[in-house]
Amino acid sequence: MTNSRISGFYNLNLDERRKKIADSSALHDFGTLDSALTTGLSLETAMHMVENVIGLYALPLGIGLNFQINGRDVLVPMVIEEPSVVAGASFMAKLARAKGGFIAESTEPLMIGQLQVLDIGDLHEAKEKILANKGELIEYIDTFPSSIKKLGGGARDIEVRVFDDSIIGGFLVVHLIYDVRDAMGANAINTACEQLAPKIEALTGGKVHLKILSNLSDRRITKSKCVIPVKELAFEGFSGEEVRDGIIAAYAFAAADPYRATTHNKGIMNGVDAVVIATGNDWRAIEAGAHAYAARSGKYTSLSTWSKDDEGNLVGELEMPMAVGIVGGATKVHPAAQMAIQLMEVKSANELAEIIVSVGLAQNMAALRALATEGIQRGHMSLHARQIAISAGATGDLIEKVASQMVLEKNIRLERASEILRKLESGK
Repeated sequence: MTNSRISGFYNLNLDERRKKIADSSALHDFGTLDSALTTGLSLETAMHMVENVIGLYALPLGIGLNFQINGRDVLVPMVIEEPSVVAGASFMAKLARAKGGFIAESTEPLMIGQLQVLDIGDLHEAKEKILANKGELIEYIDTFPSSIKKLGGGARDIEVRVFDDSIIGGFLVVHLIYDVRDAMGANAINTACEQLAPKIEALTGGKVHLKILSNLSDRRITKSKCVIPVKELAFEGFSGEEVRDGIIAAYAFAAADPYRATTHNKGIMNGVDAVVIATGNDWRAIEAGAHAYAARSGKYTSLSTWSKDDEGNLVGELEMPMAVGIVGGATKVHPAAQMAIQLMEVKSANELAEIIVSVGLAQNMAALRALATEGIQRGHMSLHARQIAISAGATGDLIEKVASQMVLEKNIRLERASEILRKLESGK
């Protein structure tokens, strides 16, 4: 059984960390973990993934600790270059455990395929024809061989939207609602749209132009919620009530102002994208869908909500589209992505989505807590100082020495790092 509570993990060296993760998870085999993280993606495999390959590009992979999601401990792989994200999310997950961690749920994995239909005389008449033949069209799509269909997925509904006016005049958009099961679903949706196009043209007399999925997957929604006892929020001169009310006030800012909401939601995506990338999923699709969903009311606003309950506890909730898969694509090609899925013991795309959204909520809470109390820079300072020290040429033990001196001076600049490094290397 996985144990996500690993005390002192930060103080272990690299080999000790890998051994501890292997021992604390379903992997058990240190060799499997070590191979996935050390050897990783081969150049030969990369050559078949994208065009014009000349090499590989690496990013840090950290482990989000302390996560308890729907009653289950999860060790969460996170790929990200930004300091403080993994530590912040892990600490908030620790606080959330006091009330059972994160409770998450997902809708059915329904994706939307769009067909743009041009050159139609009467748009509304054409719409009615399509809807009148909806059952036949759904049956037709499901006659085509599909691995998703074999697993219980397939076409579920057809909707029609009328655009009476645009820069090219009026046109129809047909939505094919398709259950993609444990896939992200892009290939299945695009193929189904292409198969459906001739039938739509025959019914309407029009011409089907674009045939493509929508990344606004608002039929495929995941929600996560956590409750933090107010006493858990107190730290370093801040009462729990002060921290709670500060977080709620910071949320109110994001809810009211699109300029703040953009940065607020970026903080959520720090956690979300890190897990999406680690599992080989399409983080660009997730980003696009999230921000479109944040503007669904006509005004861009916060994806999360923060409030207090009758007992005074802090309550956080995050709802967003989450079109991820555990079959196909890079998830099945990249060794580290495969390891990430195994590490989390994920059995379905919905389960993966629930982990991802929970991490996004945890990271949102970490950012709001910092902003509402000591300021965002304090948490970033030491890790940022290490990066500057490395940029100045520090190696080994000198990295920490240079970084510590800059933090002490509150002067984290490349020039100062170089000065400190020269002195340390000369023994002065």
